[in-house]
This record gives sequence, C-alpha cells and structure tokens, in this order.
Amino acid sequence: MTPVISGVADTAVGRLDGTSCMALHAEAATAALADAGLRADEVDGVLCAYSLAEPHLMLSSVFNEYFGITPSYSAAIQAGGATACALVMQAVALVRAGICRNVLAVCADNRLSGMGRGGAVAALAEVGHPQFERPYGLSIPAAYALVARRYMHERGVAPDVFAEQLAAIAVTQRGHARRHPKAQARDPLTMEQALSARMIADPLRLFDCCLVSDGGAAIVVSAADSAADHTSRPVSILGYGQMNTHEHTFAMPSLTDFGCRQSAAQAFAMAGLTPADIDIAEIYDSFTITLLAELESIGFFPKGEAGPAILDGALELDGLLPCNTHGGLLSYAHSGAAGGMFHIVEAVRQLRGEADDRQVAGAGTAFVHGDGGILSAHCSLILGRA
Repeated sequence: MTPVISGVADTAVGRLDGTSCMALHAEAATAALADAGLRADEVDGVLCAYSLAEPHLMLSSVFNEYFGITPSYSAAIQAGGATACALVMQAVALVRAGICRNVLAVCADNRLSGMGRGGAVAALAEVGHPQFERPYGLSIPAAYALVARRYMHERGVAPDVFAEQLAAIAVTQRGHARRHPKAQARDPLTMEQALSARMIADPLRLFDCCLVSDGGAAIVVSAADSAADHTSRPVSILGYGQMNTHEHTFAMPSLTDFGCRQSAAQAFAMAGLTPADIDIAEIYDSFTITLLAELESIGFFPKGEAGPAILDGALELDGLLPCNTHGGLLSYAHSGAAGGMFHIVEAVRQLRGEADDRQVAGAGTAFVHGDGGILSAHCSLILGRA
C-alpha cells in the first residue's frame, strides 16, 4: 500500500527572539505527532535537514538526543530548498522497504534571530564556486538576476512588461499570505509598491526576493495501515521525482530550463496524472523569477505564457492554478529547509480542507516542488486527498 502523510505541523514564523534551532525542531515535531495521533515512541525513523544558525555535524542525532527518542533509522539530508521534498521521498522509500512504519521529517532554523538578515546573506554568499564565482562577488540575488535577464531575452519580453509580471507574483502571494494568520508578511502590497521598491539585483527588486525567517515545520510519513490506526485524515503520496543538474551557476546547462522538468515528469508519470489534473500548486519561490520560470519548465504553461496568465489572475485562489496559497517564501516565511516544508504542510492542509479563508474549493490534487542552490537540485511531489 502507498505510504501516506499522516501528520503535519508548523511553528510560528518571523522573528522569534529567545528560541533556538532545536527548540523549533521539537515544537514542530511535537505538533506533527499530535496531528498524526502518534506517541514519540512510535516513531522508528527520523529525517532532518540542516541549519545555518546551529550547524551541527549530525543534526538528526542532535535532534533525537534533544527530543529524547532513539529511532532505529536516523539521517540528515542536505539539498538546499529541495530538502523537504527529498525527505518525503526518503521517508516513502523507508516505509515501502519495511524498514520503518512512521517516519518523522522535521526542518527548522532560527536564521533571523540567530543570524540576522546580514548574517544569513553572508552565509549564503559562500555557496558560490571558490575559484570562478566568489572572487567576483556573485551573490544569490545576482545569480537569479542572470536567470531573469536570460528569460527576458529568450522570451522576448519587454522590461516594463516583465517587471509587471514579476510584481504580479509578489502581489498575488502577499494576498494569499494576508489570509494566513501566521504569515510573516501580511501588510498590503500593491503593484505600484512592488514596481517602485528598491533594486536588489537588476531586474529584481525588494519584493521579488524571499524573506529571512525563524520557524520550523514537520510531517509524518506512515504506512497506510499504521495511519489508519491513528488518524482519519491521511494524504496520499501519489508520485515523486528528483533531478540534479549542477551545483554552481557557471555550470548551469540552461538559465531558463531546469531539472524541475525531469523531476516533475517522473512524478506525473508515477501518479498517472498530467499538469491539467492538478488543483493546487505549492512551488518553491526563492525569487519571483524562480516561480515564473519553473511554471513553464514544469509544464503548467507553455514558454512565454506564464507571465501573461499570472497578470490575468491564474495564481489566485479562484484562478487557473492556485499557487503558493499560504504566501510562499516571498510572504509567508523562509527559514532554510523549513521554507520548503511549509509548502508541503500547506498542500496537506488544502487537501484536508483545513485552509480556512484561503481554502481552494474542491482541492483534491496538489503538486509540490522544491529546488536547492541556484536551481540546482530539484524534487517534485504529487499529493492526493485520500
């Protein structure tokens, strides 16, 4: 039987002074287990990600010790923004193989209070290639600006039109976040504000860039019969796929077509579905250009058509493809690997009908995607209402 997601949870997000990476892990884990109806001693597998604020060598072991559990399987995975989805893939493999029955996957970090915006930006600047990128000052926003510039060139989009397309993404997701009581950024955002915000890396302005946050999230992946013993609201994992094309920007095979094409194709083939069958999408949005380009690379829109569709309201809750219904990394929160986990938690809540004012009517299938590095590591999931 197909493993299911039996429990999900997320903590408060934003600036959480006085907390810690491990405290956020424990809070998210406790709530996810309660949501699944499981005791801590019923967890036989634990998967963690990584932390910049508390860079432990063996994060999963540190968490187990802190949380007071001794699972038979424990590991930490690091794939940048693709980590959360990769944790789900690993958890499914463990359950399918009979190694585990209940796998707890938890991600958290206190990047904002523990490092500050400057500290987080400085740490991420070190991901560049030590010979070909770091000496020339290539920042992560600058790398995504290269993607944006190439997209404009290849699609033949005028700069003013392109700016409006990106701004529409930021404004749409802020509208979703304003419906979420936990979201970090809930102030109104207009097109005019987005278009006139200060430049970060031309053509990307302030609201084209994700937040820096504290926060954590966790999910439980269980054998279907185990979930039936504890919860009546499981979500099926219908398909998944992964693709890794490069690590550093200078080695990218394309600046407009990414490994999400292959990872999504694998997931759709496994699920027996197509992009037209998806009711909601929760797609990693480190920058507005990330989402714009990936919507086309995944196959939700033909090349050059995502931007006009977004301007016409395609990503709204009642649009063609309701997307990042919690506000995404741009307006909900981004606390490292937990940023990707927030997307999974939101998808599960939408499929359960628990999204309150932001609920998409009739949501039965969800596509979730995470990407790490500079569009380097890609992992896609397709979830369904059980």
